[in-house]
Amino acid sequence: MSEKPIVKSADSFPADVVGAGTGTTRQVLISDQDAPNFALRRFIMEPGGGMPKHTNSVEHEQYILRGSASVGIADEIFKVTAGDAVYIPQGVPHWYDADAEEGFEFLCIVPNKEDVIQLCDNGC
Repeated sequence: MSEKPIVKSADSFPADVVGAGTGTTRQVLISDQDAPNFALRRFIMEPGGGMPKHTNSVEHEQYILRGSASVGIADEIFKVTAGDAVYIPQGVPHWYDADAEEGFEFLCIVPNKEDVIQLCDNGC
């Protein structure tokens, strides 16, 4: 873990394809190697992209940077747009469906704990 402040351009981080998603990439902007308590990730979904229904073993705090999407959390569907904040409790099934015209981008903050991801192919 770094003992010094970190300031870097988001453009300096690789955008890794999210295998389970469609048209979705992820950048780890601040990792568990950089900070003691939280990781900061940036997700970018192309128009019509998304993530299937899944669970994570850690909570998520998210801030929508641009675009809009339908986000399913538990049994509810929310339409989120730039400027919205989202909280997803640990273990709660959720999914994303980016707007077909403009795509979707958000920051995701998670605690630095092991994050076990389970796809809900056979239910969650």
